[in-house]
Amino acid sequence: SHRRTKRRFDPNVQKKTYFVPSLGRNIKLNVSAKGIKVIDARGIEAVVRDMQARGVKL
Repeated sequence: SHRRTKRRFDPNVQKKTYFVPSLGRNIKLNVSAKGIKVIDARGIEAVVRDMQARGVKL
């Protein structure tokens, strides 16, 4: 049989709010489940610093 379904594999993207002490405010990020784990491991300060170095506006 060649029955197929049009299944979609969507990423697990969630809107998360983080408080960044160096900026003194909260930021909202759309992050995947893997991204949340990266932020937990490296810390929000390091992740924000790398994002600003790439030129991402927060």
